[in-house]
Amino acid sequence: MSNLSLHGTNSGPGNAKKRVSYFYHSEVGHHYYGPAHPMKPHRLKLAHHLILSYGLYQKMECYRPHLATAAEMTAFHSEDYISFLSRITPDNLRNFSTQMSKFNAGEFTDCPVFDNLFEFTQIYSGCSIDAAIKLNNDTSDIAINWSGGLHHAKKSEASGFCYVNDIVLAILELLKVHARVLYIDIDIHHGDGVEEAFYGTPRVLTCSFHKFGEYFPGTGDVDDTGIGEGKGYSINYPCNDGMDDESFKAVFEPVIGKIMERFQPGAICLQCGADSLSGDRLGCFNLSLKGHAACVAYVKSFNVPTLVLGGGGYTLRNVPRCWTYETAVLLDAEVKDCLPYNDYYEYFGPDYRLHMPTSNMINLNTPAYLEKTTQRLLTVLDGIEPVSVPVESGGLKGQTPAPMDVEGEGEGAKDG
Repeated sequence: MSNLSLHGTNSGPGNAKKRVSYFYHSEVGHHYYGPAHPMKPHRLKLAHHLILSYGLYQKMECYRPHLATAAEMTAFHSEDYISFLSRITPDNLRNFSTQMSKFNAGEFTDCPVFDNLFEFTQIYSGCSIDAAIKLNNDTSDIAINWSGGLHHAKKSEASGFCYVNDIVLAILELLKVHARVLYIDIDIHHGDGVEEAFYGTPRVLTCSFHKFGEYFPGTGDVDDTGIGEGKGYSINYPCNDGMDDESFKAVFEPVIGKIMERFQPGAICLQCGADSLSGDRLGCFNLSLKGHAACVAYVKSFNVPTLVLGGGGYTLRNVPRCWTYETAVLLDAEVKDCLPYNDYYEYFGPDYRLHMPTSNMINLNTPAYLEKTTQRLLTVLDGIEPVSVPVESGGLKGQTPAPMDVEGEGEGAKDG
């Protein structure tokens, strides 16, 4: 097949080559939630190696992040919760029974305690904070952290496989420089933790497209639009099973276009959860890689500093495909459908191709429902305006992360 790319949808004089930075830590994929748990950090290592094997690292600046400190995490999270995460291990669980119940972690929850749990949170949070600093310093136009995007974590509670909310931490960093930040979430699950954190402020507009109904976390109704000064600045698009490329494009672009017109963000944070893809182990949408990436391309076309994060995604062979392809879209790089050989090549059999077919599942999102929901949200957005506030200006806005030895990161034995 011929080379495939989406950058044709972004053509035009306003789409000059972007400065793209990429954040990755080689230890992130070694963490393990447990044998029966659907969250597999190993997917991050597969994605990284596929990005390397396509040569995409040569087109962007690559960085190894610092480990986020407890002090950085408490910019959002409570001190007692972060202290708990930093101390608990599989060996001392019995000493923390009360705290495990309080903080929704450990046995009988979806957030298990595993070896080096706190290091895991430090890695992915450090990546997102460093990426935000890179944007704040105006040394990148786009910053990528596929290990981030853990959108369910609350101020004092783990939730939905998420422990520390790196998204909130990154947005708080962006708010030091930008008066307004837009958060967009295309994970199949509602971005409840991020919405909750900024539900009462007009400085952050959160917009989530997600499955709604009898589905985790059960929040994100179309009528949930914020409170107080934040009224109108939380946008929720509840979707039904079978959402396909055409329907998603038909709702995503008018809503995001209206937000850009009315809110005028100084920076964007885009969460690209891959569980909205067709065939996801926990999902029920029917998006192709191209349909998912079309959202990324559309956001990129606005030429606003953008932090791009990962999120959900539970079919191990599909998540690396998605985030590799979206890296290429962000780079305006063409990538072949035939996968290049890499250390994890066998995971992508039997077809060994980048793009996957969608299923024949029925799309329960009727045109009438989509039109009605879109119009309701556009009406809400007609009532908002861009708030102006004083922000930091000039000076050093954060520590510059260390460059990554990319060639070294691509070598070595597989995870045991």
